[in-house]
Amino acid sequence: MKKKITKRHLIKFETKIANLYENKKIRGPIHLSGNNEDKLIKIFKKIKKNDWVFSGWRNHYHALLKGCSEKDVEKQIISGRSMTLNSLKNKFFTSSIVGGVLPIALGVAMSIKKKNTKEKVWVFLGDMTYETGVFHECYKYSKNFNLPLNFVVEDNNLSTNTPTKIAWGRKQKKIPGIYYYSYKRKYPHHGIGKWILF
Repeated sequence: MKKKITKRHLIKFETKIANLYENKKIRGPIHLSGNNEDKLIKIFKKIKKNDWVFSGWRNHYHALLKGCSEKDVEKQIISGRSMTLNSLKNKFFTSSIVGGVLPIALGVAMSIKKKNTKEKVWVFLGDMTYETGVFHECYKYSKNFNLPLNFVVEDNNLSTNTPTKIAWGRKQKKIPGIYYYSYKRKYPHHGIGKWILF
């Protein structure tokens, strides 16, 4: 059974990471979460221990909710792997490439279907990635072949730092059959909102 992670745990962890970054303990880029704790906790109640989870660069909360230990997640972040946290034990993988995990998640879902096993695949993406061709191709293929792949769109209305509507020239349309939630970003795209001199 997965350890129960509360909203308080998540916020405390991100605050700790922000402090480590401000005190020059983390030399690589970090992408922090905030203001989406309740929505993520609700979604992760649907995710089973044996399910696979794929994420992008804003992934600390996902890793903790999937069962990765705080100690290991912190160690990977300090080593400069905030955007590429991975845990084979917990079936958790990320990529800093926009949409980079989508085809991999699709391939894992194809394998699960061929093996006829019970796991599911969950892939988290932002509203910027939601507009890309790789998302639409993976979504269409997964639906056409009835693959056990669930898409979760985390919409902070920003494509890096540009409002998504301006970046893509239109208001986003919600596609049926995916999980979709909106939230206001607490931290900037990268870092903590302060200049850190090394």
